[in-house]
Amino acid sequence: MSEKKKELISLIIGYAGVFLSLFGVNAFNSFVLMLLPLGMRMAATIVMFWLIALVPIIVMLVCKDKFADYWSNDRVNRQILAGVLIAAVMSLVFTLLPHFAGFGAYVDNGKRYTHLWQFAYEFLYCIAAVGLAEEFIFRGFIYNKIKKISGNDMAAVIVSSVLFGLFHIFSGNIVQMIMTALLGALWCLCRLKIKNCTLLSLIIAHGIYDALITVWASVFLQ
Repeated sequence: MSEKKKELISLIIGYAGVFLSLFGVNAFNSFVLMLLPLGMRMAATIVMFWLIALVPIIVMLVCKDKFADYWSNDRVNRQILAGVLIAAVMSLVFTLLPHFAGFGAYVDNGKRYTHLWQFAYEFLYCIAAVGLAEEFIFRGFIYNKIKKISGNDMAAVIVSSVLFGLFHIFSGNIVQMIMTALLGALWCLCRLKIKNCTLLSLIIAHGIYDALITVWASVFLQ
């Protein structure tokens, strides 16, 4: 079997595993999560979201992918700074300016918080669960597999971003899926074009950007 065929099979298995895990996470959230005490619920929400990355991690280990293909220990402080700056710019352009222009309802995630601990947890959840899992899967595992199959960065950008949009099929409408795919493409391009922007940067950028949506909605749309 050729290497490209092996990569394609591992990509299909990994992505199928993501969807199966997503079904399990959604079922847990629907039928079990709200039965737990608040502290356990907060911890379980983060841990359960990590499960969507379980199959890609197993595939990565079976394929003996190099950890260096996913992570860089070089200039970590600059990687973190790049992520924070990307999140700040994206939040300004895609969330804060629409609120100022009177279009806040179009960038609203429906969450309303009033306590500091709620906002702190939102940042923790968005970075340590959503950002970590989704960036590893889509800008890490899937992007790398497509790059190995096609040998082309732009093909990896486009396909991984389309798959990222489809991943949100259960949590939004077609417009939201398209917007999510475009955000995925933007994060891919950030990694390709911005100095010191790595997978760690995108985890931070993704998480902070998502968390700030809740912050601005709670401030402007109370």
